[in-house]
Amino acid sequence: MAHRELLLSVFKPPGWTSFDVVRRVRSLLRYKKVGHAGTLDPPASGVLIVLCGAATKYAADFENLPKEYRTTIRFGVETSTDDLTGEVLRKSDLHDWSVERIRSALREFEGDIVQVPPVVSAVKVGGERSYRKAWRGEKSELPARRVQVSEISLLEVAKPDIDVRILCSRGTYVRSLARDLGKRLGWGGAVARLVRNAIGPYAAEYALSLERIEQMREELAA
Repeated sequence: MAHRELLLSVFKPPGWTSFDVVRRVRSLLRYKKVGHAGTLDPPASGVLIVLCGAATKYAADFENLPKEYRTTIRFGVETSTDDLTGEVLRKSDLHDWSVERIRSALREFEGDIVQVPPVVSAVKVGGERSYRKAWRGEKSELPARRVQVSEISLLEVAKPDIDVRILCSRGTYVRSLARDLGKRLGWGGAVARLVRNAIGPYAAEYALSLERIEQMREELAA
C-alpha cells in the first residue's frame, strides 16, 4: 500500500524524548518516514505533533504555530539546566516574597522579549548542539533571541512554587523565562514541571496517548 499522509497529535509522557515518541510511532504504524514538529524536553509532557509519510513536508508549518504551556516555577534555586534535573548552582532565601511582586515581574515578560536559550538546549553553536558541548563540560556563549510572549497568567501560588499559563511564539524557552524571572525577583528560579497544553488548535485533551495509538494501529497503519 502506498504511504499516505498522516498527522497525529500525540501526548508525550514525561521521561520520553521527542525522538522516542517518533520511534515508537514508526514501529507501531510501519511508516518508513516519521518526524515531529516542535521538540519537547524529556522531563516535559504534552502535545507533540507527529507527522508520518508525506506529511513530514509540513513540519515547518506546525513549528510556526503558537504554543500554550502550563509550568510550575520553583523560586530560590538556580541550576545548570534551568530546571530541577540539573546541578544546583545556588540557593537563596525568598526575601520580600509577595504575590504582587510576582505579578508585577510577570508583566515585564509579556510582549516582545529577548532571552538567551538554556545551555542545555538544541541550539547549534559552531555547528554542534549546545547540549552536547554542555555534557562535555564545555561552556558556550549562546546568542540572545527575540521571542513573543502574548500572555502570562498566574494560576496558583504555593511558596516556593507558582503555576503559570504561558501563550508564546515559536522558539520561546520556558526554562529561560523561569530563570530570568527568578533573577528579576532576586531569588533565582527553575522549572519544576512543564506541560505543553496546545500547539495552535491542537489541544492536550484531544491528543492521543501512545497506548491509544497502539490500540488503533490497524486503522492508522500505512
